[in-house]
Amino acid sequence: MSRRIIILTQGHTEPHAGKTAASVIRYRGQDVVALLDATQAGKTSGELLGAGNVPIVASLDDCPEANTLLLGIAPPGGKIPAPWRAIILDAIQRRKMDVISGLHDFVSDDPEFAAAAKTAGVTIQDVRKNTEKTIARRQGLSPDCLRVHTVGHDCSIGKMVVSIEITNGLKSRGLDAKFIATGQTGIMVEGDGLPIDCVVADFVSGAAEKLILQNQHHQIVLVEGQGSLVHPSYSGVTLGLLHGCAPHALVLCYEIGRDRVTGVESVVIPPLAEIKRIYEVMSNVHQPCKIVGIGINSRRVSAADAAAERARVKAEFGLPACDVFRDGPDELVDAVQAFYESGEWKQR
Repeated sequence: MSRRIIILTQGHTEPHAGKTAASVIRYRGQDVVALLDATQAGKTSGELLGAGNVPIVASLDDCPEANTLLLGIAPPGGKIPAPWRAIILDAIQRRKMDVISGLHDFVSDDPEFAAAAKTAGVTIQDVRKNTEKTIARRQGLSPDCLRVHTVGHDCSIGKMVVSIEITNGLKSRGLDAKFIATGQTGIMVEGDGLPIDCVVADFVSGAAEKLILQNQHHQIVLVEGQGSLVHPSYSGVTLGLLHGCAPHALVLCYEIGRDRVTGVESVVIPPLAEIKRIYEVMSNVHQPCKIVGIGINSRRVSAADAAAERARVKAEFGLPACDVFRDGPDELVDAVQAFYESGEWKQR
């Protein structure tokens, strides 16, 4: 049976908290029939999330064709909002719906949800649940697969979408490219990957290396970034992923106007030039690596301000730079393709 997904965003249908919903709609829109948010019923995903034209409904009964409930937010700490419990139970018990969740709170570990699912004969998929216990060994990495990794100055700035857009652009040009998902939303979109931020600390780099070893039969892999090296909450995950995937090239992502770390507003984000320097130092510990382009998130500014910032960044760093939605991803696709075809990375 094909999935007909209703995405639960109750009370959180906005681009930041609802980034999971937005990306699933953007890249798997054919499977999504509605968003569930009684506070926004009658509107569309395009109006509130900037993705697709999916209707927003007030209850499960407004979408009888749905057979899967997907929890569509990515809140700090990954907790299930208390008001959602009744909705999730109703979906399982009365509607006999499967449940997909990317939260750190595993739905399948909750006794009430687990018992209800067993009785109803439905499945609960916690995409972050894993048993990874592999450490990185730096053995077996192919010299013929270009490894590109997106990194950023903060979390939730578009590292995943930049990775996907570059991958899709390379594929459209006939190159064998693969998006490697490392977070809950990317896994939901791609259908495979590992939840790096939910792997035991010692095994983060090993899990990242495992993803490379599993996918290096492709010409180019685009590894989704997580967190930021300057974020006090998530820097450990960021560094483990960076060293585990051993990239040849980086695409540096940032959001215009964001000057403080998300969730820790007392921490000021360093200038982009300093961010670039930090990533170049840490990515070159074990093998040469360089930044080949800059992904700009300009969603909070006008088109004119975005164009001015793009020109400024390109002049400052001498690198291609663009907002993959506002400008299209071609400049970054060009940069990765040119680096691949140059063969420079094979000599490193």
